[in-house]
Amino acid sequence: MQDKDCHGKSIDEIVDGLRTHLEQGLSQAEAQERLQKHGANELKEKPRPGFLALLWDQFNNYLVIILIIAALVSLALGEWVDSIAIMFIVALNAVVGVIQESKAEQALAALKKMSAPNAQVIRDGHQVTVPSRELVGGDMVLLEAGNYVPADMRLVQSINLKIEEASLTGESVPVEKNAATVLDKEIPLGDRKNSAFM
Repeated sequence: MQDKDCHGKSIDEIVDGLRTHLEQGLSQAEAQERLQKHGANELKEKPRPGFLALLWDQFNNYLVIILIIAALVSLALGEWVDSIAIMFIVALNAVVGVIQESKAEQALAALKKMSAPNAQVIRDGHQVTVPSRELVGGDMVLLEAGNYVPADMRLVQSINLKIEEASLTGESVPVEKNAATVLDKEIPLGDRKNSAFM
């Protein structure tokens, strides 16, 4: 069960669906099997596009193509000033677009570095430390004050839990969480008070 709607289900439904146990967690063998089946818990990284690919993407847009055609028509009609102004706007748009794309790539890389390298989980009834990339659906993850959230997860128990979600929602104050809450399935990520996000 790799369910994206866990926030809309009760804890019992989730435990049953993930075939796990609240106190025992998964067995080490089951965790390994799930890791093999579903892959590592890490952000998918695709090759970074080169500068020319980023630049080309800025011109691969109907509005930009229309502006280029308008600039060429203006040039053909002898309207040098209009043509230059339009081409300047197109070039400025391309530069801004490339800068924004580059910053988005850097932000994703920073998010990946921010992720917790290890996580405390319950496996075979014992608290153990595992690399975060080896977390699987059904793992019972233990969070303490100051921990990074090592994976997106549905909370099953919380006591006065507040999580800083500025990278997700932009809010500067920590968000109070409540594991017992069952939410509407259509609720946006930032309002999911029973979930924690990497």
